[in-house]
Amino acid sequence: MDHHYDPQQTNDYMQPEEDWDRDLLLDPAWEKQQRKTFTAWCNSHLRKAGTQIENIEEDFRDGLKLMLLLEVISGERLAKPERGKMRVHKISNVNKALDFIASKGVKLVSIGAEEIVDGNVKMTLGMIWTIILRFAIQDISVEETSAKEGLLLWCQRKTAPYKNVNIQNFHISWKDGLGFCALIHRHRPELIDYGKLRKDDPLTNLNTAFDVAEKYLDIPKMLDAEDIIGTLRPDEKAIMTYVSCYYHAFSGAQKAETAANRICKVLAVNQENEQLMEDYEKLASDLLEWIRRTIPWLENRAPENTMQAMQQKLEDFRDYRRLHKPPKVQEKCQLEINFNTLQTKLRLSNRPAFMPSEGKMVSDINNAWGGLEQAEKGYEEWLLNEIRRLERLDHLAEKFRQKASIHESWTDGKEAMLQQKDYETATLSEIKALLKKHEAFESDLAAHQDRVEQIAAIAQELNELDYYDSPSVNARCQKICDQWDNLGALTQKRREALERTEKLLETIDQLYLEYAKRAAPFNNWMEGAMEDLQDTFIVHTIEEIQGLTTAHEQFKATLPDADKERQAILGIHNEVSKIVQTYHVNMAGTNPYTTITPQEINGKWEHVRQLVPRRDQALMEEHARQQQNERLRKQFGAQANVIGPWIQTKMEEIGRISIEMHGTLEDQLNHLRQYEKSIVNYKPKIDQLEGDHQQIQEALIFDNKHTNYTMEHIRVGWEQLLTTIARTINEVENQILTRDAKGISQEQMNEFRASFNHFDRDHSGTLGPEEFKACLISLGYDIGNDAQGEAEFARIMSIVDPNRMGVVTFQAFIDFMSRETADTDTADQVMASFKILAGDKNYITVDELRRELPPDQAEYCIARMAPYNGRDAVPGALDYMSFSTALYGESDL
Repeated sequence: MDHHYDPQQTNDYMQPEEDWDRDLLLDPAWEKQQRKTFTAWCNSHLRKAGTQIENIEEDFRDGLKLMLLLEVISGERLAKPERGKMRVHKISNVNKALDFIASKGVKLVSIGAEEIVDGNVKMTLGMIWTIILRFAIQDISVEETSAKEGLLLWCQRKTAPYKNVNIQNFHISWKDGLGFCALIHRHRPELIDYGKLRKDDPLTNLNTAFDVAEKYLDIPKMLDAEDIIGTLRPDEKAIMTYVSCYYHAFSGAQKAETAANRICKVLAVNQENEQLMEDYEKLASDLLEWIRRTIPWLENRAPENTMQAMQQKLEDFRDYRRLHKPPKVQEKCQLEINFNTLQTKLRLSNRPAFMPSEGKMVSDINNAWGGLEQAEKGYEEWLLNEIRRLERLDHLAEKFRQKASIHESWTDGKEAMLQQKDYETATLSEIKALLKKHEAFESDLAAHQDRVEQIAAIAQELNELDYYDSPSVNARCQKICDQWDNLGALTQKRREALERTEKLLETIDQLYLEYAKRAAPFNNWMEGAMEDLQDTFIVHTIEEIQGLTTAHEQFKATLPDADKERQAILGIHNEVSKIVQTYHVNMAGTNPYTTITPQEINGKWEHVRQLVPRRDQALMEEHARQQQNERLRKQFGAQANVIGPWIQTKMEEIGRISIEMHGTLEDQLNHLRQYEKSIVNYKPKIDQLEGDHQQIQEALIFDNKHTNYTMEHIRVGWEQLLTTIARTINEVENQILTRDAKGISQEQMNEFRASFNHFDRDHSGTLGPEEFKACLISLGYDIGNDAQGEAEFARIMSIVDPNRMGVVTFQAFIDFMSRETADTDTADQVMASFKILAGDKNYITVDELRRELPPDQAEYCIARMAPYNGRDAVPGALDYMSFSTALYGESDL
């Protein structure tokens, strides 16, 4: 067969810059470089077969070593060679070699067997170059470039970080030797101290590279440093041949680097996810611990004995609502957001779902939070009721003390008086006077019965309200009652004694008697009036103080009549004095029927007159306080009636945004963040309302007819609003994360959202099973009503609703619709990458992991890989296969 070599036909492998013949004509030194390079290249392969060549055109003339070279580099057997020494045998062998080259897709033009047998140097070099192109360079391709461009691009990338190296071609770019040194240092930095090389010493650089490559990389010296330096433009083919040996020497390292990059990526995802899991566990533990500590405090309903202590409890509760609980509300919301984001990342990276420690699920947090709010519920109302009870108790206790003091003052000396034996030596008139006096005393005693009953009733009420000082109250009340019973008995006994002697006494001064009868009730009325005028009062509304004011005005209206009665009583006393003076009656200058003197009546009357304006002033001040309370009620009501509907409106608007489609997900996210900003900016109004609420509580205002909103309503609504906007933003962020990771277009996302919203007729944000089935059918899923269709739908439901809640969320719907397009790493891919790093072994060693991976990720693998127990195991071997499956939840780490 007649073969001819045409350099223009070699562009299947590379496009030469110049014609082969012109190359030789331009610079004869190229032939020398090619002879040395091609000879060394051939010998690097022939020595595997136990032979060598010295003269490239002479040693290939019989075709035997040429055929042997092709067998070594291709790994295939050629036709049996002719062993004869005749020319025809040699031509036959060379033709067999050329036929084999042609069978590999190489078009040989102008190269014939005769030229090779005749020792044509130019043709022999051209043939060897063709072999090098086909078997050493053709398969080199980086980013789908041609062989030459691919090899050049590989060199440029590997040497890019090195100063004074700029590889642009395969001739003058290599003359200073730094390019060769950079390639070696990039892959084996321990072989060359690159920092000590100088650009102005090319001879040292070239010889350093050639010596190191030959000694440590098994790449023979194919080039001569002096020839390269002495040539204006080194031969491109010689340089390419030599550089291709570097490429093949380091190609294994390239595969290892790719494998290491894949493993690093997978491990980085796992490390990040594990950190997120640790963060979740810590945040959940801290929040649960705070709830555990707080609930007993809120459930403690042990009352305090004093108003000051209960006021401090109320202030502590306000601090809890204002300062301590809001950050925990944010932590709880952030915990849910972190959990959802982590689960999304795990799904997108083809990892199993995260299962928190027992008792730390989001549902556990929500249950604990519900317990907290249940404990909190009613605590503030209990505090206010206790304060109101203590206020009532203080008022009743003070009232008890006043009435008891007045009564005790009245009874002082009464027992001694009733036990006197003065009637035994008295005259008849004196006896009659004593009898009348006793009758007046009984009248007075009867008038005080009501006060004693009031004292007992107040003591009973203090007992029923658990007054802390009830024992002393009961003791004092019992003493008063016992004394009262004793006074009754003594009174009855004295009456009987006086009646026994009444028959002996016939003369009685009727005027004194009348005085005594009228003076006693009037004196009692004045004492009651003074008691009422000094009585403390407690009211909570303007209506109540107006009622007290009206009663006081009515009392003042009775004063003129009372003054007339006073003057009449004093007139009786004056008439008695005239009679005594006129008739010299032996009355000892005193009224025998009563101890109430005109001076006492006038003194008490003057005291009553002084107490009236004081009562006026107290009522007026209380009226002003109640007006201020009413202003506080109206102020709070006006704000609450604005804030309450505002919160409800914002909740509804957020709900509409989350189900409507206006623009891209980013548009929705921006819209929601603007809403979040406006909501956060509204916080000062909530704080202002809190301040007004505190003023209302401090003023002991317990109801407000101007609004149906309580501070508790506003607080709960505000917390729900903050949580809802944060959750909604997180849902949209997770949709963006899912869309980008799954490669979903905005049009697809809009179509999915439109379909979901169409069947979400109650705007709950979820679909029931039948709604979900209708949604799938609308998107083209063939889910019939037969057994096969039901089975397929059951399979889909197990994916989108693994916990069998009976509803499908939009996130689960998006995950299902996009899962087929996921481009994620798999356990098999990671396993294959580890196998490359392990040199195709079924195990990997600690040294290999530390050599191929970054330190932190290498130690991550070493700490988690189980020992390898296969038959081919060596000491310290690690099982990367079980580790790879564990990364994707197919086994346990």
